[in-house]
Amino acid sequence: MKDDLTEKQKEFFIKLYETFAQKALPSYETIKNTFGYKSKNSIKQYIKILKDKGFLTSDNENLYIKSEYIGAKLASSYIKAGFASIIDDKIEKRISFDAILNINNPSTFVFKVSGDSMTDIGIFDGDYVAIKKTNDAKIGDVVLAVVDNEFTLKTYKKDEKGPYLKPENKEYPIIRPKNSLSIFGVALGIMRKINQ
Repeated sequence: MKDDLTEKQKEFFIKLYETFAQKALPSYETIKNTFGYKSKNSIKQYIKILKDKGFLTSDNENLYIKSEYIGAKLASSYIKAGFASIIDDKIEKRISFDAILNINNPSTFVFKVSGDSMTDIGIFDGDYVAIKKTNDAKIGDVVLAVVDNEFTLKTYKKDEKGPYLKPENKEYPIIRPKNSLSIFGVALGIMRKINQ
């Protein structure tokens, strides 16, 4: 956090972050009541300072905490998935999975994966997949498709017979539409909880 904030301003920003980090900021009245302040004018002054110092941004209608202050800390060191090694205590920046996968975009949806038909490319049962809504898919894209009125997550392919869907698991056959095939969206990335 920038050092040019007073302690009270830092405290206010931390409260704001912990309560509203992923949302548009509510009215001054709501913030006042949520945090137990007596004066709405105090909230207005804090918000103005945070905006002037670059902590907040707006889209002409709403105020938001800037994305660089939201999310987990990204370490500048890589970790190996082999033998254990010491991780340098260096922080590169903050990252937000919402920002990386563009989840706040109105055209992006998150679905929970069911089944094991995509395990060969690392998509497993219980994973969450971010999908950008579009019908413009390229060959080889992982897509959420509607085939014969059923949704399915597969790799989009095409041959001389036309478009088809390829499971990424050798146990499953390719899917050719009997009547219809349309693309709902293209996969942007996955999220997985390791420890439940």
